[in-house]
Amino acid sequence: MREMQRNIWLMAISVIVVLILLNNTAYYFLTKKTLNDSFNEELLAHAKRLEISLEQSRQGAEQFQDQIGRELRAASIAAQYALDPDIEKVTNEQLKELSDKLGISHITLLKKLPDDIVLYKSSDETQLGKSTKTWKPWYEVFNQLFDRHNVSVDWLGQTLPNFWSGPFEVSSTDLDKVNKWGYYYDGATNYIIDPYVGYDRQEEYEDATGVHRMIENSMQTSESLLEIAFINPETFPDGKQTVHPNGDVQDHKVQQPIFYGKYTIKSEKDTALVRKAYLTKEIVTLNEKIDGKEIYKMFIPVFATDKGINITDEDGIPLDSYVLSLTSDYHIIQEQLDSQFLNLGVIIIILTCLSLLIAVIAMRYYKQSRDKAVRVTQETYVEEINQMFQSIRAQRHDFLNHVQTIHSLAELEKSKELVAYTKELTGDIRLMNDIINIGNPAIAALVRSKISQAENYKIQFSCSFSGLNMQEMGVKTLDVNRMLGNLIDNAFDEVLKFPEERRHVTLIGRQTAHELEFTISNTCEQAEEAVVKPLFDAGFSTKQQDHQGLGLSIVKSIAEQYKGNVYVTAEPNGQLTFIVKIPI
Repeated sequence: MREMQRNIWLMAISVIVVLILLNNTAYYFLTKKTLNDSFNEELLAHAKRLEISLEQSRQGAEQFQDQIGRELRAASIAAQYALDPDIEKVTNEQLKELSDKLGISHITLLKKLPDDIVLYKSSDETQLGKSTKTWKPWYEVFNQLFDRHNVSVDWLGQTLPNFWSGPFEVSSTDLDKVNKWGYYYDGATNYIIDPYVGYDRQEEYEDATGVHRMIENSMQTSESLLEIAFINPETFPDGKQTVHPNGDVQDHKVQQPIFYGKYTIKSEKDTALVRKAYLTKEIVTLNEKIDGKEIYKMFIPVFATDKGINITDEDGIPLDSYVLSLTSDYHIIQEQLDSQFLNLGVIIIILTCLSLLIAVIAMRYYKQSRDKAVRVTQETYVEEINQMFQSIRAQRHDFLNHVQTIHSLAELEKSKELVAYTKELTGDIRLMNDIINIGNPAIAALVRSKISQAENYKIQFSCSFSGLNMQEMGVKTLDVNRMLGNLIDNAFDEVLKFPEERRHVTLIGRQTAHELEFTISNTCEQAEEAVVKPLFDAGFSTKQQDHQGLGLSIVKSIAEQYKGNVYVTAEPNGQLTFIVKIPI
């Protein structure tokens, strides 16, 4: 038995340990997910700041480019007034002098030939004689201007009366330079006036107010960020190039694959992931070892408020979205996570140990309380059994005295006294036999103890039992005695309010093949009112003395533990009856 109890306690402790470990494991992975989500949110915050910065920079840059375009148109009109309307009468030296006075890089004059439009005069002699027939969409623009039409092409640009200016772009005649050109023709001359400026003016503006500074600030404030890149998803990763008839290869600024930031940490999966982020409009991530370093990449689709973002697809069509790439050193991220996980692990271990300690203390306290309750019950049981046996021995011891008394009453012909005496004697014997015949020594002992208590209180306590079987009762004897003890004590307390002649308590117990039933009735003048009160609620008591109000609540909880029930009824003759039924 002791070995079985030890195994039960070990099993209970094992279950508690498993539950604690499962709880801590779930907490660990939940916290890990929270930390990873926090890191991703930090990257997204960087991305949002960069996106806002880019949009502000882009809109400001566009306004600045438009202002440069208007300046180029003004320079064109000024040049028209200063130059002869016939291109043959204009010299390159005049153009040099005029470009210096106007504060622009150069001025070129375009002449229309039957099958071409050429750079005919220029302040930059390297431009002279260059054909524009292969320049798209510039050649189309030149023809529209010569035809006195408003310029309309699917290309980023600024259209004003008799004027068009494209974005900053790599020069077709000097691949090392990026310029912004303006083209003016109002029919007063036989040539298009083409003033242009270098990218240095725009670059100074963007360096002072643009996204470059935001990229630098983001890199400085983050320990893990390695690279930030704004990607053209339509031309990534190689960009758009034009091969001229002379073999020169020209890149295009508005079609560069990376138009802000850097892209040096490369993976073979980048192209597919950039395309996926662009098409699905969802964030895509990559965790991969590149050049021996654990790298974490996030590709974020960004949407512009309009299509004027100075980037185009391979056909020159402006885009309304792009992809922002953030590249981080996952080793640094992992170190941060490991540090937090270590702290979390220490906390989990401490909490686990404390939980186990508390569980062990609680189990020991519960075991001690249970053992104490069992010990008290056993002592009570032994005491009551001894009292019952003592009563039996007393009856046997007094048997001779009873016989002598009966004999004397018979000799004296005291028939009435003899009848009264034998009636008392047989009643006492019958009561003792009824107790012995209960069939369960523990219940019998409890009843015998309550009979003695009733005699002391002058309470008329009658009992009747049938069919009780200790082996087949289906309920622990300890629990039966707890219910009966509380019910009998409750009845005794109630009848003690009345005179001796009205102190009646009746206990009936029976056991059938299907249920165990106990009925206890006691005198109660206000029985009808009592049945509507919450008698079975813990803490409720009708007694005037300081009672805890737990007796009937305990009876109800024990009955429900065995799928049974307890209820109370009011009898017409002023009796209160409690009935306990438990299925077996």
